[in-house]
Amino acid sequence: MKRNKFIAALLSLTASPFLALSQVKNKMMRQQKGFKIDAGVGRIHGHIKLKGVNVNILDVKISGSDTDGDLAVFEQTSLSQGKGTPLHIHHAQDEIFYVREGAYKFQVGNETFDLTTGDSIFLPRQVAHAWTQVSEKGKMTVILQPAGKLENFFVTMASLDHEPSQKEMEQMFIDNDMQVVGPPLKV
Repeated sequence: MKRNKFIAALLSLTASPFLALSQVKNKMMRQQKGFKIDAGVGRIHGHIKLKGVNVNILDVKISGSDTDGDLAVFEQTSLSQGKGTPLHIHHAQDEIFYVREGAYKFQVGNETFDLTTGDSIFLPRQVAHAWTQVSEKGKMTVILQPAGKLENFFVTMASLDHEPSQKEMEQMFIDNDMQVVGPPLKV
């Protein structure tokens, strides 16, 4: 019996460098070719129509699966005037929003900011933030670094067959490495 445990331990030890090498190889085999994403197109998932905090449409432009989780880029078409996200925290992602059309109000920590077409805002990880759409319509480019699980969050929200309760929403945030810490930002 001791001999079997010894052999199992030895095999485990000798396999470790190969597993590590496999992970390095995956990083080295990363996509080496660029790609174009046409305007109005959502890669991988098509148009993601949200339910819950708003009914906006998200298009994945660069997926975390394209970048080994290093980066994600989304285009958001905003159709929910007066609505936005609850005050929440991303534990491991920084976010950048670039307003392409319309007007928004953002809260970052204790500060509020009014953004209009052409403005950008940086939301550091682990800092509570929220945004609300002020204009009737709008469009933003959203960049996350690293990608995290926000893409999965959007896909999950879009797949619901009902409007989620506040408790369901909070659980979806938790399941995707975010945390709701307060109500949405009022305009």
